[in-house]
Amino acid sequence: MTVSQMIRIPPQSGRSFKIKQGQILRVIDPLGEQVSDLFAFDEHDHDCRLSSGRSLDYASRLYLTTADILYANNSKPMFTIIEDTVGLHDFLLTPCSQEMFEILYKHKGHHPSCFENLLLCLREHGISGADISTTFNIFMNVKIDPQGKLTVGVPISKAGDHIDLRAEMDMVCGLTACSAEGSNNGQFKPIDFSILS
Repeated sequence: MTVSQMIRIPPQSGRSFKIKQGQILRVIDPLGEQVSDLFAFDEHDHDCRLSSGRSLDYASRLYLTTADILYANNSKPMFTIIEDTVGLHDFLLTPCSQEMFEILYKHKGHHPSCFENLLLCLREHGISGADISTTFNIFMNVKIDPQGKLTVGVPISKAGDHIDLRAEMDMVCGLTACSAEGSNNGQFKPIDFSILS
């Protein structure tokens, strides 16, 4: 198997890239306890995009891991998880945004966010903010209590943990090193990724 050069996404930033059908996206938490938001589009049809609702519906569960499929809004498979050393990721919450920091945390002034970073890196592919919705939040620890209350906990990923996702179509992707303090145990760290073929 050929591995592309490992790319490091600096803390609180994002990166876009293309991946071809059959290639494998490996996302690594190099230092531990760092979330990474992933969003994807069919390279040839941007109206076909990653769907949390379709993916969770077809899996019939909230926490996706090895052998589960991430589907597009038109029910086409986009990724299959083929290896997962963590087993706990979120597919409910939208990428953190300036508005989220203001509404939930009463933050004043600019705050880096996954939404902004995805928008900035995907713009070169003709993608707008309206095209970006719920991300697959790799390594994010979201729990739901019996009353339905959501709690964001410390990621359980350790240094070197990874997830491998096989591309089921040609795609344009955006990937971040998450900017939300509450998702990353109060610290900001990098995310590494490579493409295997």
